[in-house]
Amino acid sequence: MAESLLQDQIAVVTAAGGGAGSVIADTLARAGAQVFACDVDAKGLTALTSRNPTIHAIHADAGDESAIEHIVRGAGGRVDLLVNNVGIAGPTANAEDITLQDWNESIRVNLTSHFLFARAVIPGMKLRRSGLILNISSGSARVGLPMRLPYVVTKGAVLSMTKNLARELGPHGIRVNAILPGAIRGDRINRVIDAKASALGIDRIDYEKQLLRYVSLRTMVEPDDIAAMIVFLASAAGVRISGQMIGVDGNVEWEE
Repeated sequence: MAESLLQDQIAVVTAAGGGAGSVIADTLARAGAQVFACDVDAKGLTALTSRNPTIHAIHADAGDESAIEHIVRGAGGRVDLLVNNVGIAGPTANAEDITLQDWNESIRVNLTSHFLFARAVIPGMKLRRSGLILNISSGSARVGLPMRLPYVVTKGAVLSMTKNLARELGPHGIRVNAILPGAIRGDRINRVIDAKASALGIDRIDYEKQLLRYVSLRTMVEPDDIAAMIVFLASAAGVRISGQMIGVDGNVEWEE
């Protein structure tokens, strides 16, 4: 990774205490960005900054309005790149069995947090007439995924938010894109596979094979794949890319 690719950029990455978020934060920092990583997982943030002391850790809830203002102030009020990475899997259940609490929590974390962070950074980006907002959605938003209604609905709403913000903010020099990952290898997808296999009453290994059967490349996505796409979009090479829904998923054909 070229260390000067994102030189002088200030980036905020949500849910950076573990999984793909920590890889994204570390990759952006190695590409020269000044990175502010936020998460509710204090231990995860400590581990991240231990590996890369150049990263600034902010322990906060991305769905808390006052906390978001604190994060943006902590970055000096200037954010060149916002990576809205925070998200939860939500319940694995039939639609009629989903509780209102689970529904509302999925919306708060997966959608409202994206809006609140975007709202906080837009004024500064408008003043500088530049900036990039990257929303992490999911390939499931395109094809649907039974027994995961709150997750799919919120990830679909992220696509609508992305398209609308790209149109609204484009005249101010601000770009907005969405990345649609497939199954990202790691602890989170393992938990999702376990829950879905249990709900369907099948072996987890069988469900994992079934999951990959509908991916053209027959493979999961690595966190590095997502991070590399973000660096590209944030670099000079991506300066004309906005309003796009970019799949980094091995081509998810279908999910069940």
